[in-house]
Amino acid sequence: MIDGFALVVTHGLMLLAAWRLLTRRDLDSETDGPRHPFRRKRPDA
Repeated sequence: MIDGFALVVTHGLMLLAAWRLLTRRDLDSETDGPRHPFRRKRPDA
């Protein structure tokens, strides 16, 4: 049997993380930060 406390804790933490992410002011802003943060820079050759 799955422990109910473990389910409540894990789902509660996921809900808290989603709520914190959705209430960020810069969620839809593209002016702050780099335009493509995951794109690798080409070496100058």
